[in-house]
Amino acid sequence: MNDSILIIGLGNEYRSDDGLGIYAAREIRRRKIPGVAVAELAGEGTSLMQAWSGRSRVILIDAISSGAQAGEIHRLDVATDPIPSHYFHYSSHAFGVAEAVGLARTLHRVPDVLLLFGIEGKQFDAGPGLTDPVLRSMPDLLALIELDLCRLGRHGAMPDTPGHSAVV
Repeated sequence: MNDSILIIGLGNEYRSDDGLGIYAAREIRRRKIPGVAVAELAGEGTSLMQAWSGRSRVILIDAISSGAQAGEIHRLDVATDPIPSHYFHYSSHAFGVAEAVGLARTLHRVPDVLLLFGIEGKQFDAGPGLTDPVLRSMPDLLALIELDLCRLGRHGAMPDTPGHSAVV
């Protein structure tokens, strides 16, 4: 079993806010956090299950589309709790994150720690870049991920972003 924490950024950077997971993963990779591996995936379920195979601690980052206010941050412990079916209604995958987690549960292949972080998106149309509400929430999202990295054994994982405390 691989001991590093795997962070998987999910999405499509050419569908506006759907690129959130990709952009967040790149920022985390840029910070070169010891003991943390980073991957980028489109969000197709079988690829996701393959990526976390052999891992005990995984953090997923994806755009959410649940109808909440754009910019709202979500955190779910999906190792134990189901993903609400309405979280990904803009997904282009018939077998995506929620389905992959459900199947992995049935097959007893869910990592011991499987967290899902997301920001409620505003726009999922074709085009690069994130909308303002999602961009404004990104530092807080990264700070929340840092807190979980610390809890999982990566103390001092990410430096504070200027103007944003690591404690949210």
